[in-house]
Amino acid sequence: MNDTIPATAAVTPDVAVPVGSIVVGHDGSKDSDHALEVAFDFAGKLGVDIVVVRSWSIDAAPHGALYNRGYVSSFDEVTETVRKMLVADTAVAASRYPGVILHVRAALAQPAQLLTELAAPALMLVVGPRGLGGFAGLLLGSVSSHCVQLATCPVLVVPRR
Repeated sequence: MNDTIPATAAVTPDVAVPVGSIVVGHDGSKDSDHALEVAFDFAGKLGVDIVVVRSWSIDAAPHGALYNRGYVSSFDEVTETVRKMLVADTAVAASRYPGVILHVRAALAQPAQLLTELAAPALMLVVGPRGLGGFAGLLLGSVSSHCVQLATCPVLVVPRR
């Protein structure tokens, strides 16, 4: 699958979210790294799977993923690029929790909508207080705020360190 994941970590892409798992949003920011660590700690203690989710949009696609040297990528190709980035970005945290089964999901979607839909069967949804966008002074970002309002499961907004 992806050789950046330690052999002890199981990674399953794009599967249904297991009932009772922990869903965590990860956008590549330091706040989402901290939220991921907290989610892994809970998942390890509770003996449940973790589902790490990253969305992308046309205007926020990774550099070079949509258009590179005259080639325009399909949405599926960009999603796969984002998924591979997510696997790489979570590899270090996953290596510290070898007993936790890690599922990764990437999709072209609005982040809060994707997270709340995927988290419907979950034990909880974990997000950081704010991600890569927005104004630096905001204490609670729009994605985390929308997740708190829309999710049908408990939502943990992990504060900054």
